[in-house]
Amino acid sequence: MPPSVIVHGGAGNVAPERRAKHVAGCERAVAAALEVLRAGGRALDAAQRAVEVLEDDPLFNAGWGSCLNEDGGVELDAALMDGDGLRYGAVCAMPSVRHPIAVARAVMEEGRHAIYAGEGALRFAEARGFARVPDAELITEQARERWEAVRAGRAEAGWSGGTVGAVAFDGTHVAAATSTGGMMDKRRGRVGDSPLPGAGTYADDLAGGVSATGHGEKILRVGVGFLVVAALRGGADPMAAAEQAIATLAARVEGTGGVIALDCAGRPGRANNTETMIWAWGSTDGARESGW
Repeated sequence: MPPSVIVHGGAGNVAPERRAKHVAGCERAVAAALEVLRAGGRALDAAQRAVEVLEDDPLFNAGWGSCLNEDGGVELDAALMDGDGLRYGAVCAMPSVRHPIAVARAVMEEGRHAIYAGEGALRFAEARGFARVPDAELITEQARERWEAVRAGRAEAGWSGGTVGAVAFDGTHVAAATSTGGMMDKRRGRVGDSPLPGAGTYADDLAGGVSATGHGEKILRVGVGFLVVAALRGGADPMAAAEQAIATLAARVEGTGGVIALDCAGRPGRANNTETMIWAWGSTDGARESGW
């Protein structure tokens, strides 16, 4: 298989009139990641680039456009894993930084720890040259309106279907990345599945890579990411591995969500049990697919 990338823009229920815009956002992320791969970049670079594009898109719940916590502020989770050597970097409940996935990459490269949280994550980020930005720079009118509706009891808090993720294959290595603003009206300090290895993010050159999206508390309980990778390690087809993991999520904990994956040969897979999961896939030979 040629180098490729698959991305998701969240599992949930995107309104029919908005779906094409969300798909277009994922397609832009795939195009940016493929540019990295064509230029000789590694899977890790491509996965990070795809997620950065989605963090800059206010349609999604990551970076600009993130959900608001109970105090009306932004706290961000992000993780990046390199299948080459199983290197991992993540941040969780981190105050506002424009590209949390880039901070996760810095955590990985520095190597002393794998995960930083809260103000400690921000301190690490600032020490590495990342600037804290005012929450207002990441909060969209749509996110504010939804938060106000939840606080007033006019809407359910639930979880946002706009978490973003990417899995890339460069012909040799795989890498996975996930970024999210979490659940609308979440309690301060809440951490979901996205930044935790084997839950929302995982990659192993001997098996493949995965990024999950959905109800984080339940994804955590069954280890959706590791279920997929374990199946791939056993030789399962990526589509079957993804479908089985989502079936397990539903059967064991009545969870809802979705997953994207590439195996160690670059074959794609995806599955969800929500009304929509925005996704796009592309390879350096010009093949493209996308949908919801």
